[in-house]
Amino acid sequence: MSFLSRYQFSIKPQEALLIVITMFWGGTFLAVQYAVTLSDPFFFVGLRFATAALAVGALSFRSLRGLTRLELKAGVSIGIAIAMGYSLQTWGLQTISSSKSAFITAMYVPLVPLLQWLCLGRVPGLMSCTGIALAFIGLMLLAGPEGNMLALGAGELITLTGAIAIAAEIILISAWAGKVDVRRVTVVQLATASLVAFIAMVPAGESVPDFSPGLLIVALGLGIFSAIIQVVMNWAQRSVSPTRATVIYTGEPVWAGIFGRMAGERLPVLALLGGLFIVAGVLVSELKFKKKKAVLPASESTAPQE
Repeated sequence: MSFLSRYQFSIKPQEALLIVITMFWGGTFLAVQYAVTLSDPFFFVGLRFATAALAVGALSFRSLRGLTRLELKAGVSIGIAIAMGYSLQTWGLQTISSSKSAFITAMYVPLVPLLQWLCLGRVPGLMSCTGIALAFIGLMLLAGPEGNMLALGAGELITLTGAIAIAAEIILISAWAGKVDVRRVTVVQLATASLVAFIAMVPAGESVPDFSPGLLIVALGLGIFSAIIQVVMNWAQRSVSPTRATVIYTGEPVWAGIFGRMAGERLPVLALLGGLFIVAGVLVSELKFKKKKAVLPASESTAPQE
């Protein structure tokens, strides 16, 4: 039996939708970078997630009546992590390119097992450790002005901290998975993210910006898109394995780099190499070794020994 006859490469409709979502997701980095020229980071994030919360809430209005205390706790905890992750990512985009931001943000995948080890005592496996090492090497190549190694600037550090917050979000979602209603928790977490971002405007010294049609269009567009992403992901990942979904999501920084290049961004060669290391780290961290038992055919297992 040939290799091609044993392995069929096909894409489910759910996987195709995730690929499309990931392409548009990569383009949001440019949109956010444009938005921070018109607004301070926390106000923009608050407006974006307020729109997303209203959109998802309108679709899940009837189910909200059954909100439980556990779902409220889960939604608030996840929402705080979302607010921190996206606010810091938006803040970092004020000083670094959208391509660089996307690659650094993608580090949340290999950071998840590292955080589980530090916070929960779960020792990461060999592939997770390898993925963390590859991603760290990539960060060093990608970071710093003009791609200088071992030179993390303020924008890179802020974005990396945001990636840690997103990794915490993933861990929190996994902790409550199967125990809560996804629609109700989604509304609570989006509303919480919006509220936390608006509150953070005070210590950050931000003020409400002047009305701008461009800012309003980007905020409303990204808010509605965030709601669509959440709905599509929740639907698609019922039949798509977490590993395969993660491989698809790995395309996000790649698409962000493509869109950034189309917009005129030019990363140094070392930075591009660093991006490839990060993507490799994301993919490797999701690989798992499967132990297979050798099963002998019946004719061989019952054959007499010579």
